[in-house]
Amino acid sequence: MSTTRRLFFALEIPDELQQQIVYWRAQCFPAHAGRPVAAANLHMTLAFLGEIGAQKQQALCTLAGRIRQPGFTLTLNDAGHWPRPRVVWLGPRRTPRGLLQLASILRSQAARSGCAQNPQPFHPHVTLYRQASDSVSLPPPGFAWQWPVNAFALYASVFERGRTHYRLLSRWPLGNAP
Repeated sequence: MSTTRRLFFALEIPDELQQQIVYWRAQCFPAHAGRPVAAANLHMTLAFLGEIGAQKQQALCTLAGRIRQPGFTLTLNDAGHWPRPRVVWLGPRRTPRGLLQLASILRSQAARSGCAQNPQPFHPHVTLYRQASDSVSLPPPGFAWQWPVNAFALYASVFERGRTHYRLLSRWPLGNAP
């Protein structure tokens, strides 16, 4: 019997920015806004792979290692609420071309490898709250976090001791990143 893991490609958010976002979230949203995502779990999904086995994981890692694309700067300066999945998110007002290209490549490779992809267009976001209340009011504009994106990563979603956390499995550089 082969084992599978729930995997996804994502952008890491630097630890310092994770902490700044969590602090801002605590200041701007009421306690009943929803279930907050832990600081260590803040990320931006590029391509969700689902439950896959080791062989498919290795093939996707090989393809990811062939991606040659420059890094880019990402600014998180927009927030929204999706009522149907009950999610409050943080994202860019203007999506960098490099981010769209990277997500497109990874989603295409995943689809060709048999990993079903969401038919909706890619909407880059960082989930702040799950199970958000219907009455969540969003903070006024004026917030922004920016960082140079020089790599992307493969994560496993792991459920242990009643909690989900994301385990970094592999990382690939963009541009001239080491």
